[in-house]
Amino acid sequence: MKMHQTSPRKGVTLIEISLVIGIIIILVSTTGIGISFYKDWSKGLAAGEDLKAVYQAQKLLLADNPTIQVTAIQSNDPTTPSTYIIPYLPNNMTAIPSVTDLDGGNRTITITVSPPVLSGDYDPSPPGDNSVWDAGK
Repeated sequence: MKMHQTSPRKGVTLIEISLVIGIIIILVSTTGIGISFYKDWSKGLAAGEDLKAVYQAQKLLLADNPTIQVTAIQSNDPTTPSTYIIPYLPNNMTAIPSVTDLDGGNRTITITVSPPVLSGDYDPSPPGDNSVWDAGK
């Protein structure tokens, strides 16, 4: 008499499919979080570069015109070249750059103080006195 041999089952079990789908979901969500952090980081980097460019322009303007005060620097009156900062900006910029904050709002750069600062009450750190970015108080 011949014994009936059972062959191993071919295919994928529900547990294996669930495990693969779970791993894919974890990888996709981790990538999404990483992209979000990268976008915030790139906004901060761009803001820092813009502030640095304006600061360099300020220093060049003041070096060429040592008798003027920082508070006299202007961006909108080319008829007074000794206080007009635009020609000193790098890459042929035609205006003082504005900066996009993490909430999507625009911040202007105040050029009448040295070093230049962003306008408004800007403190990206959590509320409270955490001694990190509490200059916006």
